[in-house]
Amino acid sequence: MVDIFKLSERIMSMDEETWARHANPWSVYTRFTCLPLVALAIWSRVWLGWWSLIPIAAALFWIWYNPRAFPPVSSNDGWAYKGVEGERLFLERRRVQIPMHHLVMARRLTLFSAVGGAILVYGLTTLNEWAALCGLSLTITTKTWFVDRMVWLFEDNRRRAG
Repeated sequence: MVDIFKLSERIMSMDEETWARHANPWSVYTRFTCLPLVALAIWSRVWLGWWSLIPIAAALFWIWYNPRAFPPVSSNDGWAYKGVEGERLFLERRRVQIPMHHLVMARRLTLFSAVGGAILVYGLTTLNEWAALCGLSLTITTKTWFVDRMVWLFEDNRRRAG
């Protein structure tokens, strides 16, 4: 079975330095611009035709560059830091014991995010703005909830460790 979380980490070429930079709140919060920018770039085919490949490429570059764009943080108290570190713990779930309630919710949120992504793709393909906006909203909402869940996982792990 393909682990889409680990696959995503490999595609993004995430190493220790990149993860440290991604834990910067600026990286986490500006990350929420990625999907709307991709959607807008794809929608721009209506106005730009083949020239829309330029904003699409720029949006895809921003997705890759964003975790590298900001310096590492010195504090480990923020929501963004905890969310990123919780995600790193989650990625190691085959090696590190993750409580079942976190695993179940992470899978559910990923499923809902995928449903939102499918609705978004439908909206972008058919130029149905309501479907695109609904899909975008569902995907961003579930991703935000996922990050918050990773904060909870991080806090639980910190309490267990001691």
